[in-house]
Amino acid sequence: MEGLILIRLVVGPLMALHGAQKLFGWLGGYGLDGTGGYFEQLGFRPGRLFALAAGLGELSSGLLVALGFLGPLGPALMVSVMLVAMITAHAGKGLAGNRYYFERGAKPGQALTLIAAEALEAMAAENGIEITAAESRRNVLTRGIDVNALVGRRFRVGDVECVGVELCHPCKHLESVTKPGVIKGLANRGGLNADILTDGEIAVGDEVVAAD
Repeated sequence: MEGLILIRLVVGPLMALHGAQKLFGWLGGYGLDGTGGYFEQLGFRPGRLFALAAGLGELSSGLLVALGFLGPLGPALMVSVMLVAMITAHAGKGLAGNRYYFERGAKPGQALTLIAAEALEAMAAENGIEITAAESRRNVLTRGIDVNALVGRRFRVGDVECVGVELCHPCKHLESVTKPGVIKGLANRGGLNADILTDGEIAVGDEVVAAD
């Protein structure tokens, strides 16, 4: 009985909070645009629609669990949302289903790419150039961590351990498929190329945390 109360009072509100972060960008969340871009990188299109569905699912399931309404419906909805909003990471290979997945092994820095939401926002503010997280062609959108400082360091995306290899500089191809000026706008803030060191699941909303 105490365990059920703990789930209601802790897990339910946390799930609802994750949903609010996806929908409204509360407490450092990415909002619909950022989360939608991440979904598109995982292959879920249109990303914004999937972000809306995931956010509403998490918010509603979390509230149902927290309030104890509708018996098992809340937990069942919570589990279904979590299964959809994650992707499998394979050590040394990449993200399953991603266009850059190397079954025979990725070269250093090819398995995972990251970019900071702050970098895209700064380019929009300073250069008047707006692109989505999906258009940046990076796998993981971060917030609140200096991705440049992760070069040569280990870090975690959720429970998946990674290591930063080198900065991911914007290229002519990226500019050709997005907007003129992207190379200049993302200079020294185009993201990070990394290796995946351990197998695991990466879910939308997982934190990126430096290991040391």
